[in-house]
Amino acid sequence: MYIGLGIVLIVIGAILSFALNIDLPGIDDDTLGFILMAAGVVAILLSFAMRGRSNRGYSATRQSTVDPSTGTRVDRTDVDPR
Repeated sequence: MYIGLGIVLIVIGAILSFALNIDLPGIDDDTLGFILMAAGVVAILLSFAMRGRSNRGYSATRQSTVDPSTGTRVDRTDVDPR
């Protein structure tokens, strides 16, 4: 989810650092560009770290038996969310 945000921040930072020479009062445009590029790298790294931690899914156990008195099949399913 944060990969797109990271890429956008890196692109905007690179444009500010390398392509534009504008005069922002109170801040250097090169410094702002490098800060945005660093924030983009951090966002991408956090997205990879969070992807490894999310274990979405479930485990299911199914058991099927036949009731001897009636002859019907009895199905049992246990679902464990991870």
